[in-house]
Amino acid sequence: MNTPKVRWRRHRILIPVLLSTLIITITLVTRAVDQPDPDEAGFLSPLATGEDGGSRLAASLAGRGVEVRRETDTLTALRATRSGPATLFIPAPQLLHPQTLDYLNLLPERTRLVLVDPPRRVLAAAGMPLRPAGRRWAARAVDPHLPGPCALPEVTGATAAVARQRYAPTGAPGSVDLCYSAGLARLPGPAESVVVGASDPFRNSRIDEWDNELFATALLATTGRVLWLDLDGPAPAPPTPSTVQASPPPEPEESLYGEPDDDQEELGAGGSTQSPAGEASPGNASGSGGPGREQSPNPLWSAFPPWFWALLAQLVLAALLVAAARARRFGPPTPEPLPVAVTGAETVYGRGRLYQRAKAQQSSAEVLRAAAKARLGRRLHLPADSPEAAAVVAAETGQSPDTVRELLDGDTPETDRELLTLADELDRVARGPHPPTVRPPLPRSSEGDLR
Repeated sequence: MNTPKVRWRRHRILIPVLLSTLIITITLVTRAVDQPDPDEAGFLSPLATGEDGGSRLAASLAGRGVEVRRETDTLTALRATRSGPATLFIPAPQLLHPQTLDYLNLLPERTRLVLVDPPRRVLAAAGMPLRPAGRRWAARAVDPHLPGPCALPEVTGATAAVARQRYAPTGAPGSVDLCYSAGLARLPGPAESVVVGASDPFRNSRIDEWDNELFATALLATTGRVLWLDLDGPAPAPPTPSTVQASPPPEPEESLYGEPDDDQEELGAGGSTQSPAGEASPGNASGSGGPGREQSPNPLWSAFPPWFWALLAQLVLAALLVAAARARRFGPPTPEPLPVAVTGAETVYGRGRLYQRAKAQQSSAEVLRAAAKARLGRRLHLPADSPEAAAVVAAETGQSPDTVRELLDGDTPETDRELLTLADELDRVARGPHPPTVRPPLPRSSEGDLR
């Protein structure tokens, strides 16, 4: 009578756990789909029009009269900073080669370096007195004057989603200016460096939220010229000095929103017009061609949109939950009264069909032999596992003791036919020969007559 209550209590405990697991899984899948991967082609590219691209930011800068130059080679972008004031924008600093990180300390005056969410190794290799101090689940829109007055007047009126990765200074006090709840760090100097802790203000899908567009445009438009380093894969190693001397100076890419600089034209006029290895043409959005960009992503992942993989993961989770709900309950079996009476023949027949379906010849043989030994033990007044049972049975049936012993403790039958033969032999041995009935002699009189 208490079985339904016990079952309901178990389900009442299991349902919240399953719901919590479902919610957590959906949240993790949604976050994985929502957060962009800097290694993907088109991430914050001025030519990419997707959700994670930066074409809307490039158009906004061009609308303010800012020259935007797309560069796909690190050394070419660094050399371009020597021709005048410029903002070197690196949206994926983790893709820079370790041998080129030292060059970030050699930028000329009136240059602003903007790094988007750089990892710890990039900050250490670039010699910046800065370290990551904590990371949020997602970017949060905050006021710029947190924890104190912001040292960047061009962004003081913009509330932007910058606070995801927070930073802390490692050098002397005053060497780093923190804004946006430590989500933006400014390192003053002749060549100013700005570290932004989130990519949301620069992405096409988030640039309309809060004051993200105002923040990103004002941050990059201070010098009037933006050198946009567009890397869609790990950058190759820089050439050795011998290679640099032997090869002609490269010809830079044309500006996306304007004519190329005069100095850059003179640099490319003295040598070959062929672009260096690894540099892509401005019309190629992927920027492939160099040794560092030959690795293309798995076509299976790009063949379907992200929501397809999220839906597939949720369907798999739902199937697992259904399987767990229909699986065997936890704990030992609980005896329950049968709703109807079942005859013994039907029970034996049903159990035999289950053994047959499972192809459990070994289990069936063990059950038959155990039942035969029990019957023999009761008839011969011996324990079921007595070693004398085989000898006594052999004496009664006239068979060899080895034959009886093989029958009671032999090999497992391999086929159903052998199992049926074993069952017949065990039944015949268990029944045994019927001994003759011995009646006591009748009493007689002294004269020999029956009484």
